[in-house]
Amino acid sequence: MTDCHYCLQSLRGRKYALRDENAYCVTCYDSLFANPCEECKQPIECDSKDLSYKGRHWHEGCFKCAKCSRSLVEKPFAAKDELLLCTECYSDEYSSKCFHCQKTIMPGSRKMEFKGSSWHESCFVCQYCRQPLGTKPLITRDNENYCVPCFEKQFAHHCYSCKKVITSGGVTYDDQPWHKECFVCAGCKTQLSGQRFISKDDYPYCVECFSKLYAKKCASCKKPITALGGPEFVSFEERQWHGECFNCAKCSVSLVGQGFLTRQDDVLCHKCGSAS
Repeated sequence: MTDCHYCLQSLRGRKYALRDENAYCVTCYDSLFANPCEECKQPIECDSKDLSYKGRHWHEGCFKCAKCSRSLVEKPFAAKDELLLCTECYSDEYSSKCFHCQKTIMPGSRKMEFKGSSWHESCFVCQYCRQPLGTKPLITRDNENYCVPCFEKQFAHHCYSCKKVITSGGVTYDDQPWHKECFVCAGCKTQLSGQRFISKDDYPYCVECFSKLYAKKCASCKKPITALGGPEFVSFEERQWHGECFNCAKCSVSLVGQGFLTRQDDVLCHKCGSAS
């Protein structure tokens, strides 16, 4: 083949370039096929190196960082808003800073995200054992992160009932820690967290169970007498009354703090007792 495929001039003794098995003189090849350089806008001639990235092309000498102008040939780089930047400039402008060491997290390196902050993978470690936390479960205390085993070893309370670790929340009763779900009535097993309860022999009871199991019954109204019903009650000869129920059986006047008489199972004021 001795002629240019486009201009038909002889290629004998001249440089030429092949495309799709056709030969072209350098002038025709450049005018037909050369890509314009993204930086200088001049064609990248066939005797120049054409560097391409995402459909755009550069002369080798034009392939530079948009900020510091250092060559990016055979070096790592990053793109931002169609600008090419060396990793140092990109990091200074756009990369996150590690919450722990405050150094830049370089593009391409693994970044950990936790509670709105970024970390180097090597900096995101348990405060106690210094092992990487990665994506493992963790617990935060005083802005420090701990793997679960170390947190339990260092800080966690153990539930008085089930003896297992309390990792969050919990209830304190009688100076002992409990899981909320373990702090239940010793009778009916209803959860007592946030509820009224009564203690008996170091065990908590809901009011209903305590009343059924232990509370004295009022001799008048037959309802249980508990501390939650009011502090005032009256006891006489193995019988008990609510303060508001300790009344004369005949005239219903209150006998609290007053003298009274008894007749069979009744209590009477002096006036009613004397008149009978």
